[in-house]
Amino acid sequence: MLIYTLRRLNLFLITLVILTLVAYNIMLLAPHSNWHQFDYWIGWIYYIRQLLDGDLGLAANGSPVVETLAHVAPATLELCFAALFISLIVGVPLGTLAGIRSQGPADKVISSFALVVFSIPTFWLAILFIMVFSLDLQWFPVSGRYNLLYEIPHISGFALVDLWLSDLPLQGKAATDIVRHLVLPTLTLAVVPTTEIIKMVRDSMAYVMRQNYIKAAATKGLSKTEIVLRHGMKNAIPPIIPNFGLLVSTMVTFVIIVESVFNWPGIGRWLLDTLIAKDYVSVQGGVLVIGGFVLLINIISDVLGALMNPLVRKKWYALK
Repeated sequence: MLIYTLRRLNLFLITLVILTLVAYNIMLLAPHSNWHQFDYWIGWIYYIRQLLDGDLGLAANGSPVVETLAHVAPATLELCFAALFISLIVGVPLGTLAGIRSQGPADKVISSFALVVFSIPTFWLAILFIMVFSLDLQWFPVSGRYNLLYEIPHISGFALVDLWLSDLPLQGKAATDIVRHLVLPTLTLAVVPTTEIIKMVRDSMAYVMRQNYIKAAATKGLSKTEIVLRHGMKNAIPPIIPNFGLLVSTMVTFVIIVESVFNWPGIGRWLLDTLIAKDYVSVQGGVLVIGGFVLLINIISDVLGALMNPLVRKKWYALK
């Protein structure tokens, strides 16, 4: 296991070096960048030293990029965590039901539903949610993270946590307002990950339910529920854990769209604004942080998957 982990870390470091080259080339896109005065590789080495010092440069408005990222990143993490939670509590049960009823009516209905929902453009779904639930029914706010009348201090960056840590009056109403603002962006962002989880769990569960040890458990008189909970889920979930890295990558892609439509003050909307403004220093900082986060999640999911499923390590060694 140690060798497997070291090899994955080695791959992570190589990919991270490539990511720094991409970010460095973004810095060179600025016509008056100070990095033009250096030879390419010498400048890249200085750039690496600057990154190791925790310095991502200054944005076009003069503020440190690190401080700006620390301010906007928690909002994106808050949205992603909420969407992933919804995806898991919806996707795992539906995927399990489709898997144990493989090729049956339930499987066909759930799989068809997941395919149709996956095909819906995210930006169109976001606008539809706003039209129906915000403008027509007026159940939820149109945009934003919370009503600006609630002056919630920035402590951790997570709205509910900051509200709890502060001594603001009417905390109950403020918490309700925060949750109401969170509902529509979360549901929109959760759509694609939910369909992917349904497919992954369905395929893994269908494979497990065809194995001989499942048939042996049935001959011992165990009920269908006991077989699924004690043997099916135990063996179906570990093989799909490494795929959660790709799932997070998908969420990061769609979070930019969701934050733009709902005017959510996260890293996705901020990065889009910097692209429009051609603020290359901010763009390279956003690319590094998002890319590094995705790489980190991938390595964690790979290692956790290998810990829970030795076949993953065996398969990876076979590729070597």
